[in-house]
Amino acid sequence: MKSCAVIGGGIVGLAVSAKLLQASPGLRLTLIEKEAGVGRHQSTHNSGVLHAGLYYKTGSAKARMAVSGIKQMTAYCQSRAISHEICGKIVVAVSEEEIPRLHTLMERGTANGLRGLTWMGPEEIREREPHAAGLAAVLVPEEGIADYAAVCQALATDITRTGGEIRLGSPVVRLQRESDSWHIETSRGEIEADFIINCAGLHCDRIGDLAGIRQPTRIIPFRGDYYKIRPERQHLVRHLIYPVPDPSFPFLGVHFTRLIHGGIEAGPNAVLALKREGYSRMAFSLRDAVETVTFSGLWRFAAQHASMCFHEWTRSMSKTLFCRSLQRLVPDICEDDIEPGGCGVRAQAMTPQGVLQADFDVYQDQNSLHLLNAPSPAATASLAVADDILARLNLQGRPL
Repeated sequence: MKSCAVIGGGIVGLAVSAKLLQASPGLRLTLIEKEAGVGRHQSTHNSGVLHAGLYYKTGSAKARMAVSGIKQMTAYCQSRAISHEICGKIVVAVSEEEIPRLHTLMERGTANGLRGLTWMGPEEIREREPHAAGLAAVLVPEEGIADYAAVCQALATDITRTGGEIRLGSPVVRLQRESDSWHIETSRGEIEADFIINCAGLHCDRIGDLAGIRQPTRIIPFRGDYYKIRPERQHLVRHLIYPVPDPSFPFLGVHFTRLIHGGIEAGPNAVLALKREGYSRMAFSLRDAVETVTFSGLWRFAAQHASMCFHEWTRSMSKTLFCRSLQRLVPDICEDDIEPGGCGVRAQAMTPQGVLQADFDVYQDQNSLHLLNAPSPAATASLAVADDILARLNLQGRPL
C-alpha cells in the first residue's frame, strides 16, 4: 500500500491517520473531511468523559479498547499538554432492585482490568458527593474528563507534520474501484488511493454504500440533550455521578459530568433524531428522515422498547420530567437550577431486526476497511481503535 485515503475527520479518523503515518513512513495519506474543520460532530458533541471500561461485556472489543484507550488517551493528553483530569466517578444505585446490577457492573469492571474499584455505602457516597442519594455505589477512580476538541487539533497537527494531507470541506460524492486502486470524487476535486478506510461516523453506512459493500445495518441517529447547572448551584456536584444503566438499552442514562473547562452538565437523554447532524429538537433533513423512518429495523426496535421510547421522548419535551430524573441522583436539584445546554447526535448501527449493535463493527476486504459502528467509548478509545485497524492491516502501531 503506497497511498491511503481515510474518509472522516473525527477523532477516530484522525487517530487512524496519525498512527498509519507513524507505522508507514513514506505512505501518501489523505484525510478527507466534509466539514471546514476536524472533529465537528460526535468527537466534540459529547460530555468529554474518559471512559475506563466499566460497562462493557468482558471480552468485547469495547471493553478491550476502553481499557487500553484511556491509558493511551491520558498519555497523549499529557504529552501534548492537553487539558484533562482523572477525577473519578461514582455509579449510584438508588433502589434495591439496582443493587444486584451494580454488583454485576463491579464484577465486570474487575474482569475487564479496571483498578481500584470500590464498593461504597450511603455514608461513603455522602463523603464524596454530599448531595448525592444512593443505597450503594461503585467508585471508578480511573475515569476522568478531557478536552477532545484539543485532542482533535493535536492529531491534525501530527498528521500534517508527518507528511499527511488533510482536505477539508470535501464531502465524498462517488467512489469507484479501479483494479487495485480507488478513484475518489469529492465536491472539491478527485483523489486516487490504493486503499480507503471509512471512519465517517454518522455517514459510515452511506460511504459503505458508495464503496459497494451494502451491509444490512443502518445508522440510526439518536439525539441527546443536555442541561447545565447554574453557576451558583454547581456545588451540588463535585465529580461525575452516573446511574446504574438499564441493561436492555445501550445508553447510560442521564448523569452529571464536570466539564474540563468549567461547569457541570446533566444529561443526555436519547431520542430519535430526524437529521443526522441535527443539534436541536427542530432540526430536520428530508433525506435523513425518510431513510430513518422507512428502515424496518426502527419499527421493530420501537415495538420491542415502546415504554422506554415513550419515556425518553416525553422527558425530552419536559424540563420537569428531565429534572425528576436528575433528582433520583441529586435530590436537592430543582428546575430553577438547570438551563438548556448543548446537544449531541449518536451514530448507532441498527440491524433490520431492530437490534442496536453494542460493539464496534469492522468490515474489511482487499483494498478497503469500513468502521460501521463506533459507539461510546469511541472518543476515549480512538487511539486503541487505530491500533486495532493497523493490526488488521498487518502494520505495527506504536504510541504517538
